[in-house]
Parts: sequence; structure tokens; C-alpha cells
Amino acid sequence: MLHEKGETVRWQPVSPTLMTHLREHAEQRGATQSGGQLLRYTNGAPITYRRYDHLWARLGEQLPWVATQGISTHWLRHTTLTWVERNFGHAVARAYAGHTDNNSGDHGSTGIYTRADIREVAAALAALTGEPHPLAK
Repeated sequence: MLHEKGETVRWQPVSPTLMTHLREHAEQRGATQSGGQLLRYTNGAPITYRRYDHLWARLGEQLPWVATQGISTHWLRHTTLTWVERNFGHAVARAYAGHTDNNSGDHGSTGIYTRADIREVAAALAALTGEPHPLAK
């Protein structure tokens, strides 16, 4: 379950490998007892968006192409959504991104009538990761 900006809450399928590592992280960092944010520092405090900035800066120091290409968390999201759209269509990409309502811009009649469900999002995830997902069609 994702808690996103604007107090949006939605379910997002993840690969079995990622779920295994997220659960381990939660147990090691105390996120299971305190609830709330999953990603935490070793002392158990929730990380902030500034931590992501710092991590990408450090990666850019070690891998110059990361800095040159402007790789960031947003860049990864954009690249992933582009791949999903090219391989599974616009409706699945919108659902994968969490853009399931028509309030985020004018998508015309097609956007109103073409919607993807969580099984289609899971199928895209399975294709992207090469891992089966129990919700995938």
C-alpha cells in the first residue's frame, strides 16, 4: 500500500523479490512496530526526501554517467512508465503510475472509457521484472 502526496492511498503490486527485501528492511529498522513510513535510517527514524537527493549525489560521484544523465528517483519512474506504456498501453501506464482518475488532466473520451485494473498492472510488473506475480492475468 502506497501513501502518496495529496493523501492518496493506493495498492501497487511489487515483485516477490522486492517484497522480501522490504519486509526484511521493515523488521531490521523497526518499521513493523511503529507503523507509518517504511524506509528508515539504521536508528529507526524515517528517511526524508533529502536522503534520496544525497544518495543520488553519492551515486553520481561513483558513477559519473549517473550525474551526466541526471538519473534520479523521478527519472526511474519516468523511464519505467514509458516502458509500461510502450508495452502495455496508455491505460495500464496510467494505472501503474496511480493516475486512475481523470482529474489530473484532460485525457479525452479514451481516458474516461479505458481503465486498467490491478491485474493488468501486475502483469506489466511481471513482464518488467521477469518474476511471476499472483495477481497477474
